[in-house]
Amino acid sequence: MSGVRSAVAARSAGPVVDESGRVTLAGVGKRYETKRGPVDAVADVDLEVAPGEFVAIVGASGCGKSTLLRILAGFEGHTSGTVEVGGAPVRGPGPARGVVFQDYGLFPWLTVAENVRFGLRQQRWSRARAKQRAAEMIEVVGLTRFADRFPGELSGGMQQRVAIARVLAADPALLLMDEPFGALDALTRTTMQHELKRLRAESGATVLFVTHSIEEAVYLADRVVVMAGGASHGAPGHIAAIVPVDLGDERDVNGPAFNDLERRIAALVHES
Repeated sequence: MSGVRSAVAARSAGPVVDESGRVTLAGVGKRYETKRGPVDAVADVDLEVAPGEFVAIVGASGCGKSTLLRILAGFEGHTSGTVEVGGAPVRGPGPARGVVFQDYGLFPWLTVAENVRFGLRQQRWSRARAKQRAAEMIEVVGLTRFADRFPGELSGGMQQRVAIARVLAADPALLLMDEPFGALDALTRTTMQHELKRLRAESGATVLFVTHSIEEAVYLADRVVVMAGGASHGAPGHIAAIVPVDLGDERDVNGPAFNDLERRIAALVHES
């Protein structure tokens, strides 16, 4: 797979880490002005994500999980603190940051191949280069036989694969995923989790993944960020805890270590 990020051996200094996927949030806040006065959606968020790391974000509805992702994507501005990706301030959307939403966001009038090519053409890739790259990514997600189908002819899981292929085609350093599997049935969701683990290992991208499923967070992530607060709690959204997932690559969702960690994170969510 082209575009895979790997450490590059320097002549004398050892491997050089690609820093383009590093995420730094320092004192980040987001304030909305309403008719009733200002509302702080999130406040004082500090988070460092290493290149290639997978970080899941969990917490009750309204605690600011999606707000943070939108800020990182450049869809919304922050009102305090600093937001950097790859050492550069985030001032708007960019191809180095790919976003996958729950609702897929596919163009129904375009085929699978045309959907995957669309963003590349917007970035002024040549027609031939975009066509080749789209074909590669469609093969990676196992949909080559469906390249000429329209989204309405595909299952939900297949549409989400197309959405992921479209984002990965641009080889983003950072992949931002907001409840991407939330609308899928249990079996398809499990399949997509396996698929994401494989694709992430191949691409080397940094991943920030918002989910309401603690089991999903523990299964996928290197660390789990627990957020608390929100309007219903009368306090801005903030990070209440960060829990490392020290379970190795092969994770048994029915194993005692997995279940103990899942219960620990659930307790933190409910206490926050």
